[in-house]
Amino acid sequence: MYPSGYKMQHRSLTVTAAATPIREMSQGQDAYQRLIAEIRAGVLRPGDRLTETELAARLGISRTPVREAIRALETDGLVVHVARVGASIRRLGYAEVTELYEMRMVLEGTAARLAARMASDLELAELDAIAGDMALARSDEARLAQLNRQFHGTLLNAARNRFLSDAVAGLEKTLLIIGPSTMEDGARAEEAQTEHETILAALHARDGETAETLMRAHINAAHRIRLRQFRFDDQDEPLA
Repeated sequence: MYPSGYKMQHRSLTVTAAATPIREMSQGQDAYQRLIAEIRAGVLRPGDRLTETELAARLGISRTPVREAIRALETDGLVVHVARVGASIRRLGYAEVTELYEMRMVLEGTAARLAARMASDLELAELDAIAGDMALARSDEARLAQLNRQFHGTLLNAARNRFLSDAVAGLEKTLLIIGPSTMEDGARAEEAQTEHETILAALHARDGETAETLMRAHINAAHRIRLRQFRFDDQDEPLA
């Protein structure tokens, strides 16, 4: 006969052992989101090394969840392993950036066309409100970038097409490693505001063809600014 309390103690040890991987999994997801935020903000830039020891110390966690986060970023295509260097943030070449923006024009142009037909009055009002907030935030680059993401995200949701949403989400992850939003360019921020307003006018008119044309022009304008940034970016390696 086992002494009283033996089973309870044994059960407690079992639960603790099972909880450890769950906790580490949660920390891995948290580490992943924190690294994504740093990539979006430009804290981590293309070519930067990701060292497990340094990241674990900086994030205040063990190396295991950091390793999981790096693997997830590698699956997303944001991290590559470089010989004699290790894991690092992926660099995109000139051609890849152009290809990404070409896909943005196709996908977001389609989203604008569908939204002109599918968007509810409430969604259109929300887009109007976001555009209004952007007009008031022109001196705040971080706020502008956030509002710009909200505008495009709300328009995409209004398109009511889950497959289109999935395709855009995958594209946006890769766009993260290009660098901070083109809203950091003051002239571009003002142009984008005007472009958003013309797109909104087409959406309110339920004119899908015009909305798509205007969205394609909007993305193409952002593409031009991005290529200009490439010309002045002091990268260690030449662009492909």
